[in-house]
Amino acid sequence: MTEMVRAVVQVGPRRLELREFPRPCVGPDDGLLRIEACGICGSDVEQYRGHLGADRPPSIPGHEPLGIVEEVGERAAARWGVQPGDRVALEILIPCRTCDLCLTGRYQACPNRRGGYGTTPLERPPALWGGFAEYVYLHPNAILHRVRNDIPAELAVMFNPLGAGVRWACHLGGVGLGDTVLILGPGQRGLASVIAARAAGAGTIIVTGLERDQHKLELARELGADHTIVADREDTVGRVRELTDGRLADVVLELTPMATQPVLDALQAVRHGGRVVLAGLKGRRPVEMVTDLIINKAITVVGAFGVDAPAYQEAIRIIESGRFPLEKLHTHTFELSQTAQAIETLAGEVEGERAVHVAVCPGIGG
Repeated sequence: MTEMVRAVVQVGPRRLELREFPRPCVGPDDGLLRIEACGICGSDVEQYRGHLGADRPPSIPGHEPLGIVEEVGERAAARWGVQPGDRVALEILIPCRTCDLCLTGRYQACPNRRGGYGTTPLERPPALWGGFAEYVYLHPNAILHRVRNDIPAELAVMFNPLGAGVRWACHLGGVGLGDTVLILGPGQRGLASVIAARAAGAGTIIVTGLERDQHKLELARELGADHTIVADREDTVGRVRELTDGRLADVVLELTPMATQPVLDALQAVRHGGRVVLAGLKGRRPVEMVTDLIINKAITVVGAFGVDAPAYQEAIRIIESGRFPLEKLHTHTFELSQTAQAIETLAGEVEGERAVHVAVCPGIGG
């Protein structure tokens, strides 16, 4: 009898179903990953709510999978440098690996990419393309990163948000020694950006949040932020000007989901010649801005699309170093059947729960 695999399927806005699928057969070029943990981020919340494509065909969500290589083909093992029993972090994108962009390291822009983990429709065999499942199929072009097996899965799975912090703050933002960094938004990626900026030698780190985010702002200070601003109670730009004696920020990271005012605050709060990194998705909500401000302040504005391999590798090294108290970031663990509750908890929809980092761990249920 064919072994079956449990997975969570999104069939519509706020509609998740726990289904079973045949366990895929592995050939010489592919593999199978047993999921230990899959992190949840803000885009998972918006996908769950239907804000990021309400008309999407059914798929298995979850784009932050961490797991153990269960099966791997001979050629795939040589290509990936893994064996059964190895723990790996799985990247979202599945590039073609053969086009000019892939061959020059710009695989995020691959025009031939084969979809991605957490978004590929069920109709594409073998259906197991998302991390909210017991197993995920490893496509021959998948990108894997080894992670030490002795780190708790709930911490190791932070490779994704911490990778975002490294890429957005350091690789795109160019944070360097002594810089003043303003981080708009204290979610897990904002907090990861605090860690990345501190590791890069930033001089002053300022984090904004809302009144309801007080627990996250406290955590930001524990992780290395020098100042926090309550944006719905204080004037963000005015406070940044005050805290920097009028110099403003060298680098601003705009990480807030769906809110448009922080984009305008970012442009006002960055110094002349500074950099603004935009990473907070707005769900196609327009942002009205005066482009003359960008020109006259000589601002470099960078769009942050996901995380790439160098950032993931640096993030994994930070995790394995044990330098930062990442255990303070992880607040909730849920079983696969509780995925909807997990997403709603991260979204702040569950009364009395103060979530920061939330993970779904299929194995804890049995």
